[in-house]
Amino acid sequence: MHTDLEDDFLVLLYDVARQMRTITDQMACEHGSTRAQCIILARLERQPGMSQNELAAIAEVAPITVARLVDRLEAQGLVERCTDPKDRRIWRLRLTRAAAPVLRDIKRYRAEVRALMTKGVNPAVLKAMVVGLRKMKEPEQQPRRSGGVKATVG
Repeated sequence: MHTDLEDDFLVLLYDVARQMRTITDQMACEHGSTRAQCIILARLERQPGMSQNELAAIAEVAPITVARLVDRLEAQGLVERCTDPKDRRIWRLRLTRAAAPVLRDIKRYRAEVRALMTKGVNPAVLKAMVVGLRKMKEPEQQPRRSGGVKATVG
C-alpha cells in the first residue's frame, strides 16, 4: 500500500541521507576507519587549521567527541595539533603528509558512494537536485529559532 509519507520530500531526503550514512559507515569500516574520522580528514583538507570546537560545531557533536577522534587520528600520524598563535588554549588541527594516501582513498570511497546512490538517475535530474539543495542550504532559507514551530523529521 502506497502512503503519503513515501512521497514526502523531507521523509525521502532523510531516508536517503540515512542510507548514504549507512553505506559510508560500512565502507569506512571495511577500510579500518570510521565515517567520522573520514569527515574530519576531508574537512581539514578543505579548511586546514580548524580548531576542535569548530569541527565539533560543523559535525554537530560535542567537542569531547571530536577530541577523541582527533586523538585517534593523531595516534595514526594523520593529524597534528598545533597551538593557536593568538590563543594558547586553542588547538589548531593540520593534516600530516601521511594523510595524503588516506585522503585519496576517501575520495575514491566518495566516488563509489555517489555512483551507488545515483545509479539510474538521469544526470539532468541530479543537476537539478544539486541546484535545489544548494538553495535550501542558503542561510536565508534556514528557519528562524525565535518562538516558531519546532521542526521534526521522520
